[in-house]
Amino acid sequence: MKAGETLASVKQFIPFEAVHYVTEPVVTIAVEPKFNRDLPKLVEILRKLSLEDPNLVTSINEETGEYLISGMGTLHLEIANTLITKTGMEIVTSKPIVIYREAVRKTAGPVEGKSPNKHNKIYIEVEPLEDAVLDLIKQGKISEYGDKAEMAKTLRAVGWAPEEAKGVWSIDEPFNMILDVTKGAQYVQEVKDMVLAGYRWGIKEGPIAYEQIRGLKVKITDVSLHEDPVHRGPAQIMPMTRRAMFVAFLEAAPTLLEPVQKITTRVPNELLGAVTSVITQKRGKIVSVDQKGHLVSVVGEMPTAESFDLSEVMRSQTQGRAFWGLEFARWSPVPTSLLQTVVEGIRKRKGLSLEPPKASDFMEA
Repeated sequence: MKAGETLASVKQFIPFEAVHYVTEPVVTIAVEPKFNRDLPKLVEILRKLSLEDPNLVTSINEETGEYLISGMGTLHLEIANTLITKTGMEIVTSKPIVIYREAVRKTAGPVEGKSPNKHNKIYIEVEPLEDAVLDLIKQGKISEYGDKAEMAKTLRAVGWAPEEAKGVWSIDEPFNMILDVTKGAQYVQEVKDMVLAGYRWGIKEGPIAYEQIRGLKVKITDVSLHEDPVHRGPAQIMPMTRRAMFVAFLEAAPTLLEPVQKITTRVPNELLGAVTSVITQKRGKIVSVDQKGHLVSVVGEMPTAESFDLSEVMRSQTQGRAFWGLEFARWSPVPTSLLQTVVEGIRKRKGLSLEPPKASDFMEA
């Protein structure tokens, strides 16, 4: 498993200290002790695992109380389970669940959002973050903790307008940015923290399937705020920001991103067809084929969702003569033909209505 993208740990950690890990988690399982008396011990073990392996994210589902472990793949989680059971603890685990991300494919807005008391308005535009900017974030070349002037210079170099480059408020993981491009608006700085809180509330659980939003550029183009601070508090600004962002998001051709894994396989020449067949049947594609002596090295890609029974299928098709490994490669849009099915599956699992909301659901008269 190779280092990939950087993602800060989420806030819903089991009272663990937040750590940083080097690749985004793509598979999650729920784990619980067989005997309730072992719960404190399990929490302590999960704490140690998350500190020893920054790629392993441990959190708690605040609604169900489940303890969750997220990792780079099923093998990663199997190793974590083995380490837990080696302590002598008996545990029960759920079936692995693929983690998805929500994203947009085009620009939408500015969209007007109104506060519940109708005294405040915000105008938000959203668009996908450019690949060049995503690369800069991954490489650590831009950061909200770095020099603002240097970051603005770097962003202008990749085509950003000056007002956008100098207006960055925050870079939030997984790879989202919010900018202030307002001109002459009053009280913007006074409500900045509340706007950021509403924005972060939104990117934590997107509108399509309550999955995290990824690769989103949020621009505040204008605000109209009440002069009395009493009428522009958190209860007004936060939901107004989130609602406007969601309307723009749903008007910007939203989609789901699924994790794609790179598979590297070595097999005897006569089994090349069997390996390529396994990969392609799992919605995968062959990237390269390289023959060295009596062995063939096959590099391919496949969605993580298709890899859960890969061990059994690969062993069956190659008589156990294939050597292979998986590592996270990238995020890729879910095929249009599967999008509705995947969304409904996620929403059903989370106890939501099968039909995702429309932009009009977040609009207020």
